[in-house]
Formats: sequence, structure tokens, C-alpha cells
Amino acid sequence: MEEKQTDAGFMVKLATWIVDKRNLIFLVTVIGLLFSAVSRNWVEVENDLTSFLPEESDTKKALNVMDGQFTTFGSADVMVANVTYDEAEALKNQIEDLEGVLSVSFDDSAQHYADVSALYSITFAYPDDDEKCLEGLDRVKTSLSGYDIFIDTDLGNSKGDIIDHEVSIIMIYVAVIIAIVLTFTSETYAEVPVLILTFVTAMILNLGSNFVLGKISFVSNSVTSILQLALSLDYAVILSNRFKEEHQNLPIREAVITALSKAIPEIGASSLTTIGGLVAMMFMQFRLGPDMAICLIKSIFFALLSTFIVMPGLLVLFGPLMDRTGHRSFIPKIPFVGKFDYSTRKIVPPIFLVVVIFAYYFSGLCPYAYGYGGIVTPKLNDIQIAENLITKTFDTKNMVAVIVPGNEYESERKLYNELMTYEEVDSATALVSVDALGGYKLADALNPREFAELAGIDYEEAQILYSAYAVKDEDYSRLLGQISDYEVPLIDMFLFVCDEMHKGYISFDEETQEKLESAYILMNSAKVQLSGEEYDRMLFYLNLPEGGDPTYEFLNTMKSIAEKYYGKGEVYLAGNSTNEYDFKKSFAVDNTVVTVVSILIVLVVLLFTFKSVGMPLLLILVIEGSIMINFSFPYFTNTQLFFLGYLVVSSIQMGANIDYAIVIGSRYQEIKNQSDRRTAIIETMNFAFPTIITSGSILAASGMLIGNMTSEATICGIGQCLGRGTIISIILVMFVLPQILLVGDKLIDHTSFEVKRKERTVSHGMTRVDGFVSGTINGKVNGYVNGLVDGEVNVTLVSGNAQTETAGQPPEELQPPAETEPTEQEGGDHHE
Repeated sequence: MEEKQTDAGFMVKLATWIVDKRNLIFLVTVIGLLFSAVSRNWVEVENDLTSFLPEESDTKKALNVMDGQFTTFGSADVMVANVTYDEAEALKNQIEDLEGVLSVSFDDSAQHYADVSALYSITFAYPDDDEKCLEGLDRVKTSLSGYDIFIDTDLGNSKGDIIDHEVSIIMIYVAVIIAIVLTFTSETYAEVPVLILTFVTAMILNLGSNFVLGKISFVSNSVTSILQLALSLDYAVILSNRFKEEHQNLPIREAVITALSKAIPEIGASSLTTIGGLVAMMFMQFRLGPDMAICLIKSIFFALLSTFIVMPGLLVLFGPLMDRTGHRSFIPKIPFVGKFDYSTRKIVPPIFLVVVIFAYYFSGLCPYAYGYGGIVTPKLNDIQIAENLITKTFDTKNMVAVIVPGNEYESERKLYNELMTYEEVDSATALVSVDALGGYKLADALNPREFAELAGIDYEEAQILYSAYAVKDEDYSRLLGQISDYEVPLIDMFLFVCDEMHKGYISFDEETQEKLESAYILMNSAKVQLSGEEYDRMLFYLNLPEGGDPTYEFLNTMKSIAEKYYGKGEVYLAGNSTNEYDFKKSFAVDNTVVTVVSILIVLVVLLFTFKSVGMPLLLILVIEGSIMINFSFPYFTNTQLFFLGYLVVSSIQMGANIDYAIVIGSRYQEIKNQSDRRTAIIETMNFAFPTIITSGSILAASGMLIGNMTSEATICGIGQCLGRGTIISIILVMFVLPQILLVGDKLIDHTSFEVKRKERTVSHGMTRVDGFVSGTINGKVNGYVNGLVDGEVNVTLVSGNAQTETAGQPPEELQPPAETEPTEQEGGDHHE
């Protein structure tokens, strides 16, 4: 008792300090908001999902090697519709002459000309992260301004700009919905601006703090604010309801202090399940999970901070206006739901178990997608429209880069030749396959005489050049009369000669120099793209789809063949197909981890909340059932679901939707011994409905808006699954959970491990006793006591409270609860 009083005293002191220092808090908050308005622009956003692959994944290793070893020039596929082939040829020459354009690929094959449309594969003369590529692309657009053009490119941040625009529109809709729902569920109109200001403060402060994370994913950057509002809505509502309750008997300041002191532990406990579900994503191998988890958990902390620190001052400020703008509650009582739940208590649970078994099976058949190829979003942006049109019109190929140790041209040639024998390979680009001059390939080794004939120089000059190359290569044995047999790859020799020419060490006649310069440009671009200091890169174009088991199997075949020539651990593969393959392998582990960890964390929280093993298991059964049902839908609708949707939404459902079940479970446990079970479940549903409909409708609406108003497949999948899953959870906690609680009463009671708190109160004089007690009050008492006792009280208080009253206060009428339940005809469960 003393410990409890001490805790309450601390909370009151803390709440008093927060309320009395509200002006200082307002000032600090305004400064924080102004800072956040600026600092939100400092955060870096990563738009590439492959950046979040595990470091030990094959694709991640390959990408790290490519970033360090090779230069990838900016490129764009430009489709020009409604042109003849002759016009297309002329346009190709026109584009090639533009500043910044390195090369243009176009021919009469089905890959470049079909259905009176031309497709130009343009390579710019700058790395893909150079702003000059965008300038070159603008020149291409200007050059083709009189034609119908469609552009597919990864240059710039067009994806991020599109997502930001779409999310800003979604936020407006969500704000309107929140305002409508809060107005509908509130009891005073002035309460709505208090709640909205609290939400907005938390959102802006959270956005402004993202820069401390360095770089976050485009998914986190897009949906965190929306999910923050939906997930943390209850916190401010709980404090507001507490304030209105206390304000019935206390002035505004004292009501806020009392409400805050009581709400802090209540809201803190409520947030634990949400945070627990999000923590499960921290254990994912795919690092987008930890990225989202950190951003969302941080947003929950800012929501708590705003509710505990900022909102009390707002309640004091708006308190008088709230008194003047009260209105009747618009939320109806729903006794029919409780009556239905009670009457179907023996029917619904077995049906639900059967549904869960089937849902478990069909959710395992969910057609997950690991790339965007097979996903159709409700909304398409301009880039997606262009991509779809190009894919539909032309024969597109699936490119896979094979990265092997460099300067081993003979092994590279053998690997190239063997892979080209497979029917899955359509074409390839490699140093050993690219045409150079005179019928030679870039990697062909030439001796001095062959090089002299090719370059149009004297044999003696060629020997001198080869001798200089041997010195540079520290191959001094070649200087001892073996230069004539010295063979050097054509690309290496050409680049060496041109470098020496640029340094002024050697010179040629004007015609030869122009020939070498022309060859140097093409060979140097091939060199930086296909050859690095330690590795070479070969590009194979497959006639397989980017995803699917046949593609993944052939990737394994390609790697096995390459390792035959270079050894294990020396070969890397990269491309959209390898991305999807590694996504699939990561998902196989993360799927299990997220499910198990989220259940365990939430289970631990619920064990401490209910002090019973049975209650947490029943609540988790319902929410886990809703997750399984949710992810059975894609199977029946034959709709591919991007795998991230499951990982993210299952964590949020388990962490957030479980709160709806907790509200019902807690209320039922609290009142089930005070009346018959039929009345208890009816009162429970009436009590829980406002909370569930407020939070649930906003979360469901937010999810559905995200799922239907964004064109990004990852965000779209998360939104659709979250909206659908929340609706399913609401239905189950309203029409299935009550029946399970009624049937599982004995399980809950028998698995309770808490020894009920027994507080012994000894007093003399006038004492108010309210609760179930066991002891003596000038005589033995064992039952419900609700009234005043004038005399000595020595009891064991099982539940309720006891306090000393002022002497002479008249006693109130005793109102003991009914000792017996109604008969079956009256709606009771006499025979159970």
C-alpha cells in the first residue's frame, strides 16, 4: 500500500510540474517545431531496396564490388511512338550528335523497332550519379519534343519526388478522416483541436529528428507519419477522456493534474504491445525491417512525449472552451452485439478454429512477389506507364552481371563460350566479345606485328611501344629479345599508347592520332564499365523472367559454371533476378523470425498485464487468426503480394490490433464477477466499442488510402494489407473474441499465476469499505461490501478500496451485486 501511494505521489508531483510549467514547455516545443521544420530536410532517403540486403548476401557482395571496381554510365530507354523506320534511323543520328550522349543503340530488331515505334537505348558520357546525365536527358527530350515519347530511366530522384507528392495528398485525406472521426467520437467540439495539435506536434518533431539516423528508407520516410498518427491515436484520447472524467468533480488545473498522473502508467502500458510488435522487425535480416522499426518506435516515443508534456498544457488552455462546446455522444450503444456474442458462444469458437486452420494453410500459399514485375498497383505514375508500354511493345531482356577476377582473359573467354551454349542466354557483352578494330575483340592478345598492322604504324614503332609496356608491367624478361613474341590484350595496349600520347611521350601523324583517339573513347568507356583493378564484369542477357524458380535455378547454374574456372568465393552475380533471389532467401528466414518474436514479445507483455497464461493465449489466437485470414486473401484473389507487406503488417497487426483485444479482455475480467456473464459481455462491448471504432477506423482508413493512392508497390502492399488486416481484426474482436472469452473463462482462471493482492487495512472510527473483503468487522465478513462501517475494521481487501471517512457522515444505501445468475429463459447460463 505504501509503495503504491509513493508511486501515486510521484506521478502527482510530476503531473503538477508539467502543468504548472506549461508556458515554458510551449516555448521549448515551438523552438523544437521550428528546428524540425528545417532539420527534416537534412535526412537522406535511400530509394534502392537492395541497399538493405544483408551484407553477407551474394547480391550485396556483388554490388559492393561493382561500386568499387566499375563505372556505370547513366542510361535511359527512350521510346518514340508513331515513326517509320527511316524516321527512326534519322532520329538515332540526331540523338547521337547531342552533347553528353556517348552512344545510342538502335537497329531493326524486335528489341528496338516494333509496332511503328522505336526504342533507343541511350548511354550518357557520365556516371549515373552525375547531374550532367540529367542535363543530357533534358537535351534528348528537347530534341524529340515534336514526337510522342516515353522514357524509362533510373536517373535522378523522380521516384522519390513522385512518392512525396502522393504521400502529401494521402496525408490530407487522413487528416480529414481523423478530424471527422474525432468529432464523431468526442463529447466536446473543442477537444478535437487539442487532439490534432498533439498529433501534429508529435509528427513534426519526429520528422525533424530523422536526420540523426543518417539515411532512412523511402518506405519509412513515406509511411511513418501516417502510421504514427494511426498507431498512437489512443494515447491522446485516453488522456482526454481521463480529463473529462476528473473535470466533473475538479477544476480544470486539478483535473488535468489528476488525469495525467493516472494516464501516464495506463498509456505507457498500452504502448508496450505496439512497441513490442515493432521490435520484432529489428530481428529481420533484411535491414529495411530494422530501419522501419527504429523510425516507427521513435515516432511512438514522440507521440508519448507530446501526450505527456504538451497536451496537458493544451487541456488547461482549451479547458474553458471545452466546457462551453459540449455535445451529446454520437456513438451509439451496441447491446445487440453483446447479446449476439453471448447467444453464439458455443457456435462461433469452433467455427473460428476451423477457419483459422484453413487460413493457416492458404496463407502459406500466398503468392509472394520479390520484384515489381508481376505487381499491379491501383495507381500508375508516368514512369510506370512508360515502363509498361515499353515492355509490352518490345522484346525486353533480363540482364545478369557476372563478376569474375580480372586480367584472366582466357578463363573469361571459356566461361563466355560455355554460357552462350545455353538456350536461356540470348546475348552477352564482355571484353572477350566486344568488337574492336580489324575483326579483333577487345580482349584479344596481339603481338607487335599484329598491332602495327592494326594501328597503321611501323613495326619498329610497335616494338618500342611493346618494350615500354613491358617496363610499365615490370615484365623485364621481354626486353631480352622476346618482344616480337610478346602478346598484350588489344584494349590494354591501345589504352597504354593513348595515355602515353596524351602525356606527350610519343606522337604520331595526324591521321593515326585521330584513329587512336576515336578508338580510345570507345575502348575507355568499355574498360571502365567492364574491367576494374581486380575484377572484370560480363553482362548476360537472359530470355527468362526476372523472378521465378526457373530463373533462380539458372542463376545457380551460371555461378557453378563460373566457379569451375575461378574457384568458389571468387564469382559474384548481380541483377534484378539476383535481387529477387536474395529477397526470397532473406524472407524465408525473416518470415519465421518476425512471427515468433512478435508473438513472444506481446505474450510477455500480456502475461504481466493479466497475470494469467490463458488470457494472453486467447487474445493472441484471435489476432494471429486475423493475420492468417488477412494473408489468405491474395491466394483467393490471385494477386501477387510484395513480400515486405507481410513482414511489416504482421508486426503492426500483432502489436497494434492486439490493443483492441486487450480493451475487451481487461474490461470483461474486471466486471465478470460483479454480474452475470451475459450482462458482463454486453457492458464490455458497449464500453470497448468507442475505443475500437475510433482507433480502428482511422488505422483501417489510413491503410486503405495508402494502398489505393500510391503507385509504389512496396508502400501499396503495406497499405492494402494493413487496411484489410485492421478491418478483419475489428470484426474478430467484436464478434469472435467475446465468445472465446466466455468459453475460456475456466482456462483463464485456472491458469492465473497471480496471488491476488491482499492489503490489510486496520482503522477505527468511520471507514468506507467498497469491494470484496474477507475478515472481521465486529463480526466475520466474507462477501461483497459496499457501504460505511462505523467501528473497528480488520479485513483482507481482495479487490476495491477502503478509506477512512469523516465522523458523522451519513451512510449510503448498500447495493450488493446479485449473488445468482439469471436462468436460461432470462438469458443467463445457469447450467454452465
